[in-house]
Amino acid sequence: MSAPPSGGRLNRAGGAHTMAFTPRTPRVVAARRLQRRRDRDATGQFLAEGPQAVREALARPEVVTELFGTTAALDRHPDLAATAARADVPVSEVTDEALAALTETVAPQGLVAVCRHLDVSLEQALAGAPRLVAVLAEIRDPGNAGTVLRTADAAGAGAVVFAGEAVDPYNGKCVRASAGSLFHLDVVRAADPAQVVDALRAAGLSIFATTGYGDSDLDDMTDYGRLVGPTAWLFGSEAHGLPEELASAADARVRVPLYGRAESLNLAAAAAVCLYASARAQR
Repeated sequence: MSAPPSGGRLNRAGGAHTMAFTPRTPRVVAARRLQRRRDRDATGQFLAEGPQAVREALARPEVVTELFGTTAALDRHPDLAATAARADVPVSEVTDEALAALTETVAPQGLVAVCRHLDVSLEQALAGAPRLVAVLAEIRDPGNAGTVLRTADAAGAGAVVFAGEAVDPYNGKCVRASAGSLFHLDVVRAADPAQVVDALRAAGLSIFATTGYGDSDLDDMTDYGRLVGPTAWLFGSEAHGLPEELASAADARVRVPLYGRAESLNLAAAAAVCLYASARAQR
């Protein structure tokens, strides 16, 4: 890339020499507002931070609407800048200060993509006949939610449902914790967890609720072949667990066996054990 004039930058989409965007540039100001849920909801957009998330976002057509990057980061990842340009996505160079304003991490990696919301209706997700679904019921912690989303993707799940008063899947911490998996599977937001259970059951999935006080043991469920068919797992918040009415609506209340002296597993670890038990049984 030819060097821009002193104090300028090369606009990678159009080739014109302009100044790098600062924290006060209107497009940076508008993008920064997406750190707030009300602005994400109002615009239907969110921010994806770092090269891994940007790469996965760009792999989905018409998801990314703009790519911001420092000069150093865009030079470090010319493939991402080129992919964006080929898709007619504006690539805007920003100062380090502007990039810091767009990110929520202590050591940002130089790239931020503005993305369109990805969620689909539960009906659309079920039309794909998923064999494994994770339901996050009332889960408020974005790090936990993003980690479960990443694990569900790794286990081959077809959809993750954020049900009831669950965290926003486009919360920055949730997006980062998903490590790009947010862009790989169907994400559903549903207001009523009970209706989600009814729809999943009507679609032919067995409904299993995770609880430390379950009357079914995960090992027994595996040994007796109860995880072989299409399955939806219900996960509740780490602080309060699943609402009782939701746990009661499941086909089984399942506990993960503890062989040592730990009191319990955290949500993300329990979800990983359950989802992989299903993934292995189904294969």
